[in-house]
Amino acid sequence: MEFSLSKEQVLIQNMARDFAEQSIEPLVTQIDQENRVPQEILDGLRELELLGLPFKEEYGGAGAGYVSYVLAMEQLARVSTGPAMIISVNCLGLAAIDKFGTEGQKKKFMFPACQGEHVASFAFTEPGTGSDPKQITTTAVKEGDYYIINGTKRFISAAIYPGPMILFARDDESGQPTAFIVDKFCEGYSISEPWDKLGWHGGTLVDVYLKDVKVPAGNVLGEIGGGYPVLQFGIAFGKVGVSSVALGLTLAAYEEAVKYAREKTHRGEPIAKFQAVQLRIADLAMKYEAARWLTYRLGYLADRAQDPVQFAKESALTKTYVCETSVDAARIAVDVHGSYGLMNDYKITRIYRDAIMGPQVEGVSDMQKLIVANAILRG
Repeated sequence: MEFSLSKEQVLIQNMARDFAEQSIEPLVTQIDQENRVPQEILDGLRELELLGLPFKEEYGGAGAGYVSYVLAMEQLARVSTGPAMIISVNCLGLAAIDKFGTEGQKKKFMFPACQGEHVASFAFTEPGTGSDPKQITTTAVKEGDYYIINGTKRFISAAIYPGPMILFARDDESGQPTAFIVDKFCEGYSISEPWDKLGWHGGTLVDVYLKDVKVPAGNVLGEIGGGYPVLQFGIAFGKVGVSSVALGLTLAAYEEAVKYAREKTHRGEPIAKFQAVQLRIADLAMKYEAARWLTYRLGYLADRAQDPVQFAKESALTKTYVCETSVDAARIAVDVHGSYGLMNDYKITRIYRDAIMGPQVEGVSDMQKLIVANAILRG
């Protein structure tokens, strides 16, 4: 069993860390206050080929695989979740195209999104659906060589950027959910004002309104009526990104607690002298190490995923544990800060706001545990 990283992986990890510290860190407050990632950061992500890191070079990606993707995402999210979430949703949409798309679809839609000219989105959730595909109300009616799509999608990431959107609608032929590739900002496409989220600022969420959107039949992703496998596969790979963001937040909480314990003094000595503080630092170190290797393992499995049910189980397991761990880590780090941990002047407050987002997105924790249990019990 090999636990070391390759030279290429270490270089990518260091590159992402340097970019985050040098280019993102100075703009973190702006991102948090404006809920927007500045264009210069997006340009930097594109120049470093971070938006298409795990995908093949023939489709515009860096060909570095999912382990490198996890390593880079951890370092970005350690500083700011906004840029990391843009990469995460982009790779979520691209993973679905990479798995189910035709060669023509891959070349048309993946290349510009991997290169950072576009950002992909993934639109399943509706105001009344939650996690249940059977409740989808968005419709797709066949008219000649096109489908006419009408409906509303809720909490859609990166829908403010041009690019392909993997959109699920109930087609009139099969009566089942079908996945379509929709060009954002086509005629009939509009969006709401951004949702005012508690955390993850910069990773903008909006509602998407589709009014008689005309989509070529050639933009069906996978099979007619075959939307569920696309959804299951895409979300499983999306959890690699979310887990990596939660891991980055766990690392940030750990580092902030250690920094504060060393710098804050009591009667002339750092509070690190207190056993209570030492115990909390040890808890943070253990939580980070456990979350780190579980997330790195998920990246390894993503590079080798064959069985969709097994991979869905592993991604659900990892996402749930790592996201819940990030909340625990942020809370412990707040405890180390004492009353100062409640002040917005301190970084830990933003880390805490960001951490508590994780268990509620990309499938709530209870739903993920049911995925894990069902895969185990059916085996």
